[in-house]
Amino acid sequence: MNVKVDLKVGDARIEGHCAPEFQIVLDEFIDNFENKNELGVSVALNIEGESKVDLWGGFTKPIKTSDEPDEFRWQRDTLSIVFSCTKAATALCAHLLIDQGRLDLHKNVSTYWPEFGVNGKEDITVEMMLNHTAGLPALREPVKKSGYTDWNYMIERLSTEAPFWPPGTRNGYHMTTFGWTVGELVKRVSGLSLGTFFQKHIAEPLGIEFWIGLPHEHHHRVSRMQQWVARSSEKLTPFTYELLNNKHSIQYLALLNTGRFRTDSPESYSAEYGAGGGITNARNLAAMYLPLANKGMCGDLKFVSNNQIELMAKTSVATLEDATLLMPTRFSLGFMRSMDNRHRETGHMESCIIGKEAFGHAGAGGSLGFADPEANLSFSYTMNRMGAGILLNERGQCLVDATYTSLGYQSNKSGMWTK
Repeated sequence: MNVKVDLKVGDARIEGHCAPEFQIVLDEFIDNFENKNELGVSVALNIEGESKVDLWGGFTKPIKTSDEPDEFRWQRDTLSIVFSCTKAATALCAHLLIDQGRLDLHKNVSTYWPEFGVNGKEDITVEMMLNHTAGLPALREPVKKSGYTDWNYMIERLSTEAPFWPPGTRNGYHMTTFGWTVGELVKRVSGLSLGTFFQKHIAEPLGIEFWIGLPHEHHHRVSRMQQWVARSSEKLTPFTYELLNNKHSIQYLALLNTGRFRTDSPESYSAEYGAGGGITNARNLAAMYLPLANKGMCGDLKFVSNNQIELMAKTSVATLEDATLLMPTRFSLGFMRSMDNRHRETGHMESCIIGKEAFGHAGAGGSLGFADPEANLSFSYTMNRMGAGILLNERGQCLVDATYTSLGYQSNKSGMWTK
């Protein structure tokens, strides 16, 4: 059914379509505006390749009393930064090359990138790059101003950096470095920059609007991101506590040693920042996952092999304390698996509960995209008002929960949604 709802809260409007069997997804979407301080947002889900939910609404910036609301409404084609949801796009580039036999998981990175194999990195494999065990979650010395927008500079820095732990012995989320470490492999093997490869081999064949390096003519479509600000009464996660109190920590270096990188700027939009700079919306992020949820097929196109999808979905590492995030995590090769940390004091900011066969990636502040081959489901939620934590918050999780409930799944008490 077509949806056009004017809400009583802040003149917000919701538009799009929602199949009747997913009414509770729409209900939760509305409740996010009425009770959870949503600003601007999109959510989309496909079942067996068919769009069942495609909703958007709210505003591209906070509205002042003097503003004309219609000028800043979130439109069907509004875009937003999806932060670490971008890692899934970067990983998918690598998986296509693996599927084609051009990149080998078990070979040393130095086979493809000779300059990398120094200072304790000689035996780092492609697999370690993808599953966050390479030991390069950050750079120790300060990044130069605008360093994050200078690909060659970042590659030179990572080529000479020493690992923070013996590679392969533990995992620690490569929060910002993943885009360059995996992206340079894509570049060395394919001869194309990461953003160009993604456009040519993923975005264009799938017909999606998703960029790692946004062309200038689309900059005006991007919603401004509203940063999360901690309340004094709010309990900090171990990650955030370490970030704020130890400038020598992995946590501080990973998130804040960025050369003054600004999320909302023309330079950041245009940069091929493969760990966190992807720009899209829910419709298109869900469409990227569509073949991964449907045996590699997108319409008549065989996009990727079934074997490669199995590899993307298979848990590669799981730990009780991630060296970067300081919480239990589960990753496949470049993707997140369901992570349930609700038993922890700050677990509501450290969880992302999806199906037991699902794989995807969350983005800082709460964005999410994933595929669930068991349910033939591809799902995405993108927004412009960040919530607390690195993984999901209640706004995104409630939409995931409503989706699985609509599909007849019974419970997520086990830490993942099960039938």
